[in-house]
Amino acid sequence: MAEVEGGSARLEKKLGLLDVYAICTGAMFASGFFLLPGIAAANAGPAVILAYLVSSLLMVPAMYSIAELSSAMPRAAGTYFFIHRSMGPLAGTVGGLGAWLVLVAKSAFALVGMGAYLALFFDVPVQPLAVALTVAFGLLNVFGAKETAKLQVWLVVTLVSIMIFFIVAGVIDILGTGEDLAGDFVPFFPFGVEGLVSTIGLVFISYAGLTKVSSAAEEIRDLDRNLPLGMILALLTVGVIYTAGVAILVAVIPSGELAQDLTPVASAAERIFTWLPGGLGVGLIVVAAVAAFASTGNAGILTASRYPLAMARDRLLWSGFDRLGRFGTPTLAVTVTCGLMIALILFLDVERLASLGSAFLLLLFGLINISVILMREGRLSSYAPGYRSPWYPWMQIVGAVSTIGLIFTLGTFYVVFILAIIVLSYIWYRLYVRTRVSNRAALYGLLARLGEQHDEGVDAELWGILQERGAEEEDSFDELVARARVIEIPDKSDLDEVLTRVAGSLRAQLERPLEDIDEAIRVAAARGVIPDGAPAAVYDLFRDDLERPEVVLVRARRGVRVGGGRRFPGSADNGDEGDNQHHGGSGPLVHALIFLLSPEGRLTQHLRLLAQLVTMVEDEEFPRLWRQAHDDQTLLETLLRNERFASLVVGSKGPPEHMVNQRLRDVDFPGNTLVALVRRGDQTIVPSGETLLRAGDRITVIGAPEDVAKLQGRR
Repeated sequence: MAEVEGGSARLEKKLGLLDVYAICTGAMFASGFFLLPGIAAANAGPAVILAYLVSSLLMVPAMYSIAELSSAMPRAAGTYFFIHRSMGPLAGTVGGLGAWLVLVAKSAFALVGMGAYLALFFDVPVQPLAVALTVAFGLLNVFGAKETAKLQVWLVVTLVSIMIFFIVAGVIDILGTGEDLAGDFVPFFPFGVEGLVSTIGLVFISYAGLTKVSSAAEEIRDLDRNLPLGMILALLTVGVIYTAGVAILVAVIPSGELAQDLTPVASAAERIFTWLPGGLGVGLIVVAAVAAFASTGNAGILTASRYPLAMARDRLLWSGFDRLGRFGTPTLAVTVTCGLMIALILFLDVERLASLGSAFLLLLFGLINISVILMREGRLSSYAPGYRSPWYPWMQIVGAVSTIGLIFTLGTFYVVFILAIIVLSYIWYRLYVRTRVSNRAALYGLLARLGEQHDEGVDAELWGILQERGAEEEDSFDELVARARVIEIPDKSDLDEVLTRVAGSLRAQLERPLEDIDEAIRVAAARGVIPDGAPAAVYDLFRDDLERPEVVLVRARRGVRVGGGRRFPGSADNGDEGDNQHHGGSGPLVHALIFLLSPEGRLTQHLRLLAQLVTMVEDEEFPRLWRQAHDDQTLLETLLRNERFASLVVGSKGPPEHMVNQRLRDVDFPGNTLVALVRRGDQTIVPSGETLLRAGDRITVIGAPEDVAKLQGRR
C-alpha cells in the first residue's frame, strides 16, 4: 500500500491477466443468459440470436475506450474517474453516484438469483440466503482484491467449462436427431426489424459487466497489456457462448415455450442431457447458474466499492470512504456497499431495479466513448495512454451514438428513470459538491483550442499519475540509465558550453550520425523541466533518426545558471522565458542537467521515462547523492530505483565470491537481472557476455526487486 499526496493510500497491484479475464467474464454471466433469453425471444423470435451477436459487437467501442482511458488513468472506479476528468465534477457526480447505485442493485439481484438456485437443493428462504451471501462476499472483498480474484477465477473456470460442455452436447444432440431445423428459425423476424432493434437494447446489458474491471485498474499489473487483452478474450468467450447457446435454445425449445420460459437453459438441458443419469444434466446447469450469479455478485462488490473510494478522493463524498483498512482494501466502502445491497434485498424489488439500472449503464457507455474524444482533442500533454483505441474517432462516435440511441428503444419508463438519476445527482452536486471542488476537465483543453477558457488541473493530475506509475517494464528505465553518457564539468561554465558538449558527445558515441543535433539540443534547452525543489534541469526531445531512447547526464560541480522552466512538456507556464534560456539566463543554479532523447512516435514511452527521471531528481536524497558521487558508475546509480539495482564487489562474501575470474555469460544470475556496468579501478566498462570479472570489480546489477534481493542474499 503506497502513500500519495494528501495522505491518500493507493491500492496494491495484485491482479494479473487471468484475474482480469475472470472478472470480465464473470461479470457478464448471470441473468443475461440464465433468465433473459426467454424474455428476449418473446420480443424478437429466432432473431434473438442476431440480437445477442450484434450486442456483443456494439460493446467493442466501449471496451476499446475503457482500455485506452484505463491505461492513461489507472484509478479506482475507472468509469467515474474518466467521466469526471473529461467532463467535470457535475458529470462525474452523475456518473459516479449513478454507476455505484446501479452496480449495487445488479450485484444484489445476482445474489438473489444465486439464492433462488441454491434453494432448489437446500430448504432455506431466498432472502436470508442472499443476505448471508452478501456478507460472505463482502468479507472476502475486505480481505483483499487478490483473494477475491482467486475465487473469481475458480467460478469462471467452472462456469465456462459447463457452458462449453452444454454447447457441444447441444450441437451433437441437434445433429443426431436428423430433423430439419429450418422450421425452428422461420420466420426469423416474426416481429420485424423493430422487434430486433428493441431486443438488442434489452440484451446489450448482458455484456455490460465487461467494463466493470476498469474500477480495479489501479490494482492490475502490466496494465497496458493485461487490461485490453483480458477484456478482448472475455468478450470473445462470452459472445461465442451467448450466441451459440441462444441458437441451441431456439433449436431445442419450441418458440411458444421459449417465450414464456424464465429458466430456458435448464429447460434445454432436460432435452439435451437425456443420456445422463437422473437429473445430472439439469444439476450441471444449476451449478453453472450458481457460479454465474456468484461471480457477478462477487465482481460487483469488488468494483462497486471502488466508486465511493474514488469519489471521496475527489471530495464528492465524505473523505472517510478514502481510507484503506489493514488488508489494503477500502473497508468502509465495501461495508457500505454491502449494507445497501442487503437493504435492497430485504425491502425492494431488486430485479426491477437491476433492469432499470441497466438502462443507465447505456448512458455511461456513451459518455465513456465521448470521454476518449475529449481527452485526445483536449491535447493534454500528459495524456499518455499505453494502449490506444484503434479506428479513432469513428470507433468512439459509433459507440456513443449506438449506446445512447439504444436507450430510447427500451421505452419511456426507462428514459424517465435515467432522468430521475440525473436530477438526484444534480441536487447532490448543488448541495454538497459544488462548494468543495473546482471545475477541472479535459473539456476545457478543447475549449482552449477554440479560444475559450483553459484549466490545467487535469493536465497536472495526469502528470502526477505518470510520475506515480513511473516507467513500465517494457520501457527499460534502468537499462536506459545504465547506458547513459556522463559529462563532468568541474569548472565554472554556462549553458551554451554545456549544450555544445552534449551535442558533441552524442555525435561521437552514437552509431548513426544525428543531423542538426546542435540546434535540436538548443531548442530542447528552451523548454526544460525544472523539477520542484531539485538543483536539476531535465530536457527532452524527439528524433526520427534514433532507434532507442538515449540519456546524457551532465554534472556541473560549480553549477550552471538556467532560465525558468516548466513542469511538463507543452504546459502553458513557459511564457516567453524559453527564448533567452540558453543565453546567460538568470534563473536557478543547477548542478544536474539531464537530456532525454526518444525516437519519434514513442510518446507514451517518452513521457513515462521523463516522468521517472523527474521523480528521481525530486527525491530529497538526490542532491546529496549526486554531489557525493565519486565516479560515473556511482553517478548513474543515483538515478536507479533502490529496489531495482544492486552494487556488488566481485570476490566479496556471498554470491559475488563465486564470480571471480568468471565471464559474465557463465555467471548464474537470478531471474532476469542484468549487469549494466563494471567499474575496474578508474575505468567504467559497459559489459558484454565475454567480459571477464576480476576480484575487486564493482558491478551494478539491475532487475526485478525480488531478483535483486535474492542476489544480495536477502532472500
